[in-house]
Amino acid sequence: MTDLTCASREELLEIIAQQQAQIAALLVRVEELEAQVQQLQEEIRRLRSGKGGGVEFAVKASRFITHLKRLRDAQAPVATFMQRARLLGEKLGPVLYQLPPSLQRDDQRLRDFLAVLPVGVEHVIEFRHSSWFDDAVFDLLWERGVAFCMADHPSAPAPFAITAPFAYLRFHGSQGAYQGSYGDEDLRVWASRLRLVAPRLKAVYAYFNNDAYAAAVGDARRLRAMLES
Repeated sequence: MTDLTCASREELLEIIAQQQAQIAALLVRVEELEAQVQQLQEEIRRLRSGKGGGVEFAVKASRFITHLKRLRDAQAPVATFMQRARLLGEKLGPVLYQLPPSLQRDDQRLRDFLAVLPVGVEHVIEFRHSSWFDDAVFDLLWERGVAFCMADHPSAPAPFAITAPFAYLRFHGSQGAYQGSYGDEDLRVWASRLRLVAPRLKAVYAYFNNDAYAAAVGDARRLRAMLES
């Protein structure tokens, strides 16, 4: 706190100028944020109006919810995010909440978060700390119809668990984070698992994130071919 009681006129003018500059910079940041929100809304509307029947868009939730709030006091930010996501209309697919690797198991935190998720939307949680891989956690997800993201990651592969009327998988790479094409044998194992549960599910969402050297596209096509054969 600056003591203004002994400040000269010149010093007071300098302090005022600094404060005005700080306020101007803050206004610029607010305008930039508003512009980003407007661009997001326009992009969502563009996707919604695009052609292609039967196309759905999976949406990854804001890091403000998962990384900054870390699922706590999430009702307002979830409501704000879903207001934007629902602009996709019938093209809105699953909403993914990817937790930070440092967030360890906390059943009450999870229970409180699940309670604020709106109904009528397919929600998915990707846990990246192995402490969450437990039947009690899966039971909490099952009670709310929220999917456990089966993420195949070299450093923390998730177990195969179905906790919702749909399955959600993310393939992060076979030879390190986001790189390396999956071999046929690896994909056959996944295809066999999915065939066993698919009759009881209304949908299976599988995403390949190993996009180095365009491996994701080829892997996705091969897995789909295996499931359709």
